[in-house]
Amino acid sequence: MTKENKKQPPMPHGKRPKPKKGTLKRIIKMLLSEYKGLLIVAVICVIFSTLASTSASLFLNQIVARIEEGLKIGWDNGASKSVISLLAMMAGIYVLGIIASFTQARVMAVVTQGFLNSTRKKMFSKMQNLPIKYFDTHPHGDTMSYYTNDIDTLRQLISQALPSLIMSALTITVLVAYMFYLSLWMTLVVFAAVIIMMFVVKHIGGNSSKYFLRQQKAIGETEGYIEEMMSGQKVVQVFNHEEECCQDFDKINDRLFKESSKAHSFANILMPIMGNIGNILYVIIAFIGGVLILTPGVTNVSISGQVLGLAVVIPFINMTRQFTNNITQISQHFNHIIMALAGAERIFELMDEEPEVDEGYVTLVNAKEIDGKIVECEERTGIWAWKHPHEDGTTTYTKLMGDVRMENMDFGYTPEKIVLHDVTLYAEPGQKVAFVGATGAGKTTVTNLINRFYDVADGKIRYDGININKIKKDDLRHSLGIVLQETNLFTGTVMENIRYGKLDATDEECIDAAKLANAHDFITRLPEGYNTMLTSNGSNLSQGQRQLLSIARCAVADPPVMILDEATSSIDTRTEVIVSKGMDALMKGRTVFVIAHRLSTIQNSDVIMVLENGRIIERGNHDKLIEEQGKYYQLYTGNFAD
Repeated sequence: MTKENKKQPPMPHGKRPKPKKGTLKRIIKMLLSEYKGLLIVAVICVIFSTLASTSASLFLNQIVARIEEGLKIGWDNGASKSVISLLAMMAGIYVLGIIASFTQARVMAVVTQGFLNSTRKKMFSKMQNLPIKYFDTHPHGDTMSYYTNDIDTLRQLISQALPSLIMSALTITVLVAYMFYLSLWMTLVVFAAVIIMMFVVKHIGGNSSKYFLRQQKAIGETEGYIEEMMSGQKVVQVFNHEEECCQDFDKINDRLFKESSKAHSFANILMPIMGNIGNILYVIIAFIGGVLILTPGVTNVSISGQVLGLAVVIPFINMTRQFTNNITQISQHFNHIIMALAGAERIFELMDEEPEVDEGYVTLVNAKEIDGKIVECEERTGIWAWKHPHEDGTTTYTKLMGDVRMENMDFGYTPEKIVLHDVTLYAEPGQKVAFVGATGAGKTTVTNLINRFYDVADGKIRYDGININKIKKDDLRHSLGIVLQETNLFTGTVMENIRYGKLDATDEECIDAAKLANAHDFITRLPEGYNTMLTSNGSNLSQGQRQLLSIARCAVADPPVMILDEATSSIDTRTEVIVSKGMDALMKGRTVFVIAHRLSTIQNSDVIMVLENGRIIERGNHDKLIEEQGKYYQLYTGNFAD
């Protein structure tokens, strides 16, 4: 037989795709695609604000020149009015700058929160489309860190770092033009200092970038460990493992401390160094300006053509201060940008994960029988059919019966370790098939392949004669009901949690499902009955009660095929007898796959499959397997051969 369905194995735990280049470019592209108009308004406001803050030096140049003129030839020639007029214009421009800054801040607040909102939605939507293997190989706490720490770094980048960076860059550009206008020689001195500053930023910033990326990853590891310990705190305390957990946490936390210390050490020394270089430059410019003024015969060599004097030196010193302050601000925001890019890289890792592949084209539709022929219909009839389009344009309809067959199936979570070997079995409609075996034998893996949480490496699984790879996953899973060993309840009422199995179910249908699962009695004793709120995965219920709600949730879905993975593992023996009667009624007429350690619950199964090391070693009903006195007999009686 030709093997089908070659699939790539899941990525081993801990291995992630490498961060892609152009992270900042990607962020800007996303911003422009969503908020282009608002960003244009913000940039215009930044330009106005920048021009307002830098124009003071030119006004100062003119004001000092007018004062010098008034001191030389007197104030009666209108010099005083000219100074007052310049001061009024300067004040007006400052007011416009304040308005522009206020508008820019309000606009960026809207852009930032809107962008974070849409990014979180994209992340969550992408997470819903990821295969189960992603969640099996990534710590949940680390994934949660994407939505908290990493998203917060983006907030700082968009709301603070990028606007300030743009404003500082524009300010420096305008100041350089002004400085050339006033004095070429002193501008060259400033450029020499800039070269030194750039060298410092490159050296210190490069190290800071490396450690900020490590810091973000260490934060994810720390949160992952905390989440794991919180969910397992009962086990920790039962086994008196508190001291060991503290030691393990100290190691992880110390790693975060070391990476954060290195990152922030480089980040924190950058600003003082830049500030001191600026102060030294300020003194040098003041000294050179004073020397040039006092040196006879030296004139300014610049576009302005002004004679070098106080009207040039005083504004130039002021510009130097502004220039170095903005260089320092850029270096400061450089750290925020580095940290944000580190967080963005992690976010993009999630968003760039390969989604769950679904190449299926066979869908599940409502159907009815007319003259013995299955036809599609819009109204709900209780009959379902597989709609199978063909290449020649024809469409066939196959009634959903629940016939499941596995043919020569192999599977491994990694190519190095195959866990299922040449598994072949069939479950006819209405049959109850049970899987038994030691822990790790492959029982749950078989059921995970039926609903395509994972895809087989070799072989085929057929559902009503159709290769399940041809069936769309949503439709495939819609036809299956699953009660997992681990219960998962969601924040909401008891009724809403039951209705999770069928979102359009009526209250009466939910109550009937609860009665079938024997959950109705305990629900009616709750403070608000079916309207009782559940939080923290139903922490206000017992483990058995949570499992009963899971069974009721499956019952309301009314699927033709059911998978029960240790469905009664958390229910006491007395309750199990009562629930089993309800489960028998629920399973009647359905194809059922059961995994159970309590072999007493599967004695009435049509077929019992005994698995060992990923292989089916025995198959038959209870009486036949007991008669053979093989592995099943040993498991059932506890009589293991020495």
